[in-house]
Amino acid sequence: MEVKTSLLDNMIGVGDMVLLEPLSEDSFLGNLKKRFDHSEIYTYIGSVVISMNPYRSLPIYTPEKVEEYRNRNFYELSPHIYALADEAYRSLRDQDKDQCILITGESGAGKTEASKLVMSYVAAVCGKGHEVNKVKEQLLQSNPVLEAFGNAKTVRNDNSSRFGKYMDIEFDFKGDPLGGVISNYLLEKSRVVKQPRGERNFHVFYQLLSGASDDTLRKLKLDRDFSKYNYLSLDSAAVSGLDDAANFRTVRNAMQIVGFMEDEVQSVLELVAAVLKLGNIEFKPESRCNGTDESRVKDKNDLKEMCELLGIEQSVLERAFSYRTVEAKMEKVSTTLNVAQAYYARDALAKNLYSRLFSWLVTRINESIQAQTKARHKVMGVLDIYGFEIFEDNSFEQFIINYCNEKLQQIFIELTLREEQEEYVREGIEWTNIEYFNNAIICDLIENNQNGILAMLDEECLRPGTVTDETFLDKLNTICADHQHFESRLNKNSKFLNDHSLPHNCFRIQHYAGKVLYRVEGFVDKNNDLLYRDLSQAMYKANHSLIKQLFPEGNPAKVNLKRPLTAGFQFRASVGTLMRNLQTKNPNYIRCIKPNDKKASHIFTDSLVRHQVRYLGLMENVRVRRAGYAFRQPYEPCLERYKMLCKRTWPHWKGPAREGVEVLMADLQIPTEEISYGRSKIFIRNPRTLFFLEEKRKQCLQDLATLIQKIYRGWKCRTHFLLMKKSQIVVAAWYRRYAQQKKYRNIKSATTMVQSYTRGWQARKLLRELKHQKRCEEAVTTIAAFWHGTQARLELRRLKQEVRNKHAVTVIWAYWQGTKVRREYRKFFRANAGKKIYDFTIQRIIQKYFLGLKSSMPSMSPIDRKWPARPYGFLDGVHTELRKIFHHWRCKKYRDQFTEEKKAVYEEKLEASEIFKDKKALYPNSVSQPFKGDYLEISKNPKYQKLNSAVDEKVLLADVVNKINRANGKGTPRIFLLTKKNFVLADQKTGQVKASIPLPDVTSVSVSTQKDGFFALKLKEGSASAVKGDFLLSSEHLIEIITKLHRIGATAADREKLKVDISDEFLVQFKQDKVCVKFIQSSPKNGNSISCKRKNNRLLEVSVPTSP
Repeated sequence: MEVKTSLLDNMIGVGDMVLLEPLSEDSFLGNLKKRFDHSEIYTYIGSVVISMNPYRSLPIYTPEKVEEYRNRNFYELSPHIYALADEAYRSLRDQDKDQCILITGESGAGKTEASKLVMSYVAAVCGKGHEVNKVKEQLLQSNPVLEAFGNAKTVRNDNSSRFGKYMDIEFDFKGDPLGGVISNYLLEKSRVVKQPRGERNFHVFYQLLSGASDDTLRKLKLDRDFSKYNYLSLDSAAVSGLDDAANFRTVRNAMQIVGFMEDEVQSVLELVAAVLKLGNIEFKPESRCNGTDESRVKDKNDLKEMCELLGIEQSVLERAFSYRTVEAKMEKVSTTLNVAQAYYARDALAKNLYSRLFSWLVTRINESIQAQTKARHKVMGVLDIYGFEIFEDNSFEQFIINYCNEKLQQIFIELTLREEQEEYVREGIEWTNIEYFNNAIICDLIENNQNGILAMLDEECLRPGTVTDETFLDKLNTICADHQHFESRLNKNSKFLNDHSLPHNCFRIQHYAGKVLYRVEGFVDKNNDLLYRDLSQAMYKANHSLIKQLFPEGNPAKVNLKRPLTAGFQFRASVGTLMRNLQTKNPNYIRCIKPNDKKASHIFTDSLVRHQVRYLGLMENVRVRRAGYAFRQPYEPCLERYKMLCKRTWPHWKGPAREGVEVLMADLQIPTEEISYGRSKIFIRNPRTLFFLEEKRKQCLQDLATLIQKIYRGWKCRTHFLLMKKSQIVVAAWYRRYAQQKKYRNIKSATTMVQSYTRGWQARKLLRELKHQKRCEEAVTTIAAFWHGTQARLELRRLKQEVRNKHAVTVIWAYWQGTKVRREYRKFFRANAGKKIYDFTIQRIIQKYFLGLKSSMPSMSPIDRKWPARPYGFLDGVHTELRKIFHHWRCKKYRDQFTEEKKAVYEEKLEASEIFKDKKALYPNSVSQPFKGDYLEISKNPKYQKLNSAVDEKVLLADVVNKINRANGKGTPRIFLLTKKNFVLADQKTGQVKASIPLPDVTSVSVSTQKDGFFALKLKEGSASAVKGDFLLSSEHLIEIITKLHRIGATAADREKLKVDISDEFLVQFKQDKVCVKFIQSSPKNGNSISCKRKNNRLLEVSVPTSP
């Protein structure tokens, strides 16, 4: 039986602030500190999670923890971010409610890590499968890419998000992720050109210089030394705990997983290098003859290298830094730029280049991770946006960041109250109105279309005449003077005239988080975000493919004289869209708190945490939850937890759970004003009532434990006694059995001994009788044998003597005849005896040589190089000539056997060797396989009669191939027919012709170098056959198909020879898109089959098992 725990079990402090008693700001902070000191960094306020940044790793995010919180009630376990993520995921999956998770807090409070934990938990608990895992991996790997380009080290946080990110994760009806969409808000692009003291530029600059290879840096014209780049601060270049080199490798790997092509990664790195080079361009003043000043580039080396990276003419960009062209209707006016204006133009170009690159990265990631299906999806949004910022020097960026936080605080209060009210109405409980601070007045001060600060800033930027930050401040002092949340020394309100904490060039706004002093310097320029048209047009002229996409307004054919939208207007519109999006979803809140400013563990600064608790409105949130009832719980778990407190409900309650709870509460004499019964939950007004129930339960559990121990000990002793009794009976039975068996074995052994002695005596007596009889028979046989031997030897001696006498007569007669012949022949022999002996000897040697050659002749195979060794040196020439004659005769005999068809096959084999030998790993396997051509016997098979009649010419090759689908990499069987003029693809089942392509339209064929059967037939651009794109096919007879295609092209006089491209990576045109087909080697542990998988919209990956 599963043991269920609860939020109230083994609680350190109070796990839910709603139950805190007494409730005050000091007790609230004390509870947070107590839990923080015991490594309990999560605390609830109802369904809101408070997260304290521990500044260290804690063992609470393991796979075991994920399984522990999976499919559990929100209050069932101790507070954890996994509980909120699980609640949101189950509501989306089971109740079909779109969810959003709002993560807010100061910079350095742990918002980015919290969003990662939420996404990793959802990825761990949702479905499995190849496609699902691929989508989850792409969603998770988008974080390192965006962090590298959008995060930076600040004085408060080593990995501070300098942009706002909202990700919509889309799920199907089963709860499996299909994709996602990322929205980014207000990248802090001013950081590119200038960083406050103690802070760094964006991570990617340091990662590139630290982690890229020497060859990559050489191509990008960069040096590893940070000090050589003006845009990189040196006092905080190295950060403890950050390994820029390792993070660069992580980012490269993440970009590959998300779906970036190699050329796209290279283009992105070239733009990052260009920004660094841009910061090193410096200017010097130069006087003109008319007395005006203009600027010139000091050292043109950095300018030259930047232009080479981006493919821009150096003179075009140099002129854009020195002149500005202003167009008005039909007139163009060109003015020179002084040094200050040139530096402004350089920095504006750097900020716009990096900002637009970041927006392109977000768009490109969205292309890869977006859901492929068009059906309606369930959506979970995760908002990770910059926290409220109060610095010593606050400018335009802090102003709009704090405006965004004001809007989030407003929607937080509204949705929290709405959620509380909806639950009371749903349960039928009377609702009590709650007083709280509504920050709508502050939002109206900033965003009002008539008198709002942003509206006045836009009006000031657009009006003709001299516009400065001072004129903007004067307008604020005139219009906002009477607003209770606006303060300035120069406004009509005289109470701030002597406030020396408020400088003359500043204004102060009383936000919900406290008062913030804004320096008005730079507000107008940053709101205008102006980039000179000359620079846009210079960027558009670049040969770099990505630059043209980033600066479309530079196209001379599409010149727009309208003033571009201001940064404030764009941000206000995007925030409005975000707020409308959030209001359509069910909200879940994570409020992140930073315990100290030192980024150190185990340090809790009361004043800092108190300030965050105030501006996050956490006390108001607790009061909202406690205004009606402090605790609520469904009837079933409530009855299960407290049923032992009443004899009528213990151990099992037979009726409905609500009636059981009512009986339980009546038996415990809980006052009726302390509790209310909803439709599915019980509501407890005061935390003291809940603690009373917990104390009674604790006492009852102790009594139950004692009773259980008593019963268990009695059962254990009885069980032990019965076991001993049973054992004694078993031992006695076994012993009696053993004694009887031993007695039986002794009697049996004695009987066997007596029997053996008796049988032995009888056997020995019989043996003696048989031996005596045998000796008598052997004596008679021996005497007879000796007699017959004597008679045989006498006869043998007589026959030998007779033979010797006859032989002697024959020998004497032969000697006499020889003597007579030699006497007659001697007179003829002496004259030419030597010559005749020589000729006879030579003749015998040659005769012996030819006879030996006949018996040791090699085989009739032309490739057999064996030949018998010569026996004598004087036969060397003859031996060689005979070998040549025999080889030529053997070759002629072999050739005479060939038919015309066989000659053609050998010519094709020779051509295949010229194309594929030492280039394609599959070729050696095809050498021994004959080229059959018609593997389907299409002319004989009645199944293909219709297809055979559709083809007019002779079929040179008929085979079944797989046509690869670019959407999923899977193959569809097709019949492949090749004639002298066309190749045809037909359906394997019906025989219907799917495509008929003339061979002149085939320009080339691409294959890999490995042991696969994939090949791409590339068609001529503009031809009628190329409308649907190229063909990517797979066949077991790849060598034969390509050889026949190449041979037909070589013999045709009206077209060029077919080009064969052998490479492990090639492009295939599918309709309007080019897809890269990449072949990789994989381990054979998962089988020896070749698989083709779609990695993204532009990449098909073919895995070929390596040979063992």
